[in-house]
Amino acid sequence: MSVLDSFDNWREFLGEHVDKAQKMGFSDDQITNVASKMGEFLADRVDPKNPEQRLLKEMWDAGDEQERHTLAGLMVKMSDKAH
Repeated sequence: MSVLDSFDNWREFLGEHVDKAQKMGFSDDQITNVASKMGEFLADRVDPKNPEQRLLKEMWDAGDEQERHTLAGLMVKMSDKAH
């Protein structure tokens, strides 16, 4: 099963990597910047596998750069708390 097949798996995967980045000394802003770039990549190249990912893609596509950055930050926070 791919990490992208299940939203819970994706959130757990992201949360694990947020924890690793924090332990390496990355700031919240740096982590959000990486998450924003990851969001761009996923939105452009990966077909959503579930309704939650489809909603995130639709919100990403509708948002401007600042809104996308905010969405990435929220995903980081949500994933970090869930992990």
